[in-house]
Amino acid sequence: SGSQACGETGAGRMTEPGEIAAAVAALARKGSTGDGLLAGKTVLVTAGPTREAIDPVRYITNRSSGKMGFAVAAAAAAEGAKVILVAGPVSLPDPRDVEIHRVVSAEQMYETTHAMLGGAHIFIAAAAVSDYRPVNVSVQKIKKVEGEEGMTLELTRSPDILASVAARPDAPFTVGFAAETNDVREYALQKLERKNVDMIIANRVGTDCGFDCDENTVEVYWPGGEQSFPMASKTTLAHDLVRLIAARYATERGGTEPAPSLIRMRDQSRT
Repeated sequence: SGSQACGETGAGRMTEPGEIAAAVAALARKGSTGDGLLAGKTVLVTAGPTREAIDPVRYITNRSSGKMGFAVAAAAAAEGAKVILVAGPVSLPDPRDVEIHRVVSAEQMYETTHAMLGGAHIFIAAAAVSDYRPVNVSVQKIKKVEGEEGMTLELTRSPDILASVAARPDAPFTVGFAAETNDVREYALQKLERKNVDMIIANRVGTDCGFDCDENTVEVYWPGGEQSFPMASKTTLAHDLVRLIAARYATERGGTEPAPSLIRMRDQSRT
């Protein structure tokens, strides 16, 4: 469902070729490995931005489209996982075979995420959550005041979803995202240590990359290791990331070393 060549919007649009190819590849993997790399596992994913209300008309948000998080949720489902997706306000269709919960604010995402955590084996925090929110939300539209050229908006920290999940005594295998405009590696490694997570997926964002794009390139870090992924569609990249996450989960939580085929690079898997 989506925009049609004729200019109308609705059912009948062909699924994107990259999504079709990824789905076929996932079926092939299931045929060779059983029910998929994450069969029997529950994966909780957050995606998209949050909106922090200023008044009934205005809000604070960011440029996240949710495409990467939705692609990761779909890729995890294709690998046999039960997937729960907590999504901020985005204009994307629901991924197939995914249980989705839509929220608006950071506080709603925090509450829904913690409510859905029970039984989750893996948590992937792909959402771009607003770091700050207004202290006071006006119940009416804030009007301009004659003679005043500016206004002050007092902000407070939003709840830290990633750190709160990682700090739980029963924390799942926890994966965070770090979107940075500069010093990506340095900030990502700091976040990995500061929030005590199992893995950080880092990428540069700006006017030319990251947000609102259909392609991405990322660096992945975990204690004692790292791996780079070259530019690719977010759909293809999501499947590569999910395979790596499954491999790391098997090593850290399953007590087994993953087969080399589970962590092969994309150029090897194409041969």
